[in-house]
Amino acid sequence: MSHFKAIIGQSPTLESLIRSAKMVAATDVTVLLHGETGTGKEIFANAIQKASTRADKAFITLNCAALPESLIESELFGHRKGSFTGATSSTKGLFQAANGGTLFLDEINSLPYTIQAKLLRFLESGECLAIGDIKPYHVDVRIIAATNTDLLKLVTAKEFRSDLYYRLNVVPLELPSLRQRSDDIEALISHFMNMMSVTHSMDAAKLSKPALKALKAYPWPGNIRELRNLCERLSILMAGNIIELEHLPQEFINANSNTDTLLLPERGIELDALEVNFIHQALNRTKGNRSKTAKLLGLTRDTLIYRMQKHGFH
Repeated sequence: MSHFKAIIGQSPTLESLIRSAKMVAATDVTVLLHGETGTGKEIFANAIQKASTRADKAFITLNCAALPESLIESELFGHRKGSFTGATSSTKGLFQAANGGTLFLDEINSLPYTIQAKLLRFLESGECLAIGDIKPYHVDVRIIAATNTDLLKLVTAKEFRSDLYYRLNVVPLELPSLRQRSDDIEALISHFMNMMSVTHSMDAAKLSKPALKALKAYPWPGNIRELRNLCERLSILMAGNIIELEHLPQEFINANSNTDTLLLPERGIELDALEVNFIHQALNRTKGNRSKTAKLLGLTRDTLIYRMQKHGFH
């Protein structure tokens, strides 16, 4: 059984990512997952853990943005009794709890600068130091980190340690946004609709063709999480019914109308320049694959080649 079965979709971008993740899972290397909010970074981290030799050990998650700086060090490394006000007993940290397994540090970009040095020390030597202790302890923990922002920009702004960045960035995996894998939207909708009908013990709702078209045209700023939430809402409100375009929230109807009607600017347009621009965009998106480019533009391959020659493409 594939441990990546929970990841729905067959788009080339996603399949390429899963192949890389499977290779990474077979090793013990540190992984950095990068992707927009809602792209499924924790699900990927979990799949990597399950496909690794640490599958039967602990998988522990910490969202670095969820705790104040005063608590995050104790949460990660533990503390000794009396080491600070309120430390009424000695407490083990997540590193000890994850010993032998995997620690997933989500939103690593939010890890306070002062604690980054302690994480770097662990990555380099396997050593951790609890608050109030003078003797470090050793643990065997694999780190998978995730970020929704460009860490290199934070390094430049002196908000993230460069040595830690390069230590985390051994194997970077880029999770595509839902916009980049629009071919998977239909399969994801089907999966979520079926899941919600089971979860809420309701008859499954179905999408009409115009409604499905609108969902495919939408840019999904919240990515898969936004899609899942919409499917849950529709599954409850429209249980057992056909979901028509008018049943969708207004932003989806607007996105659909925008794709159907491109308004001509008052000053007019240069049609040849517009065609060249779209051909360029399509070629970039398909990495120069002419068959896929033709499909994106709604042309035959021969027509595309004719128009490329007409505009002097090489």
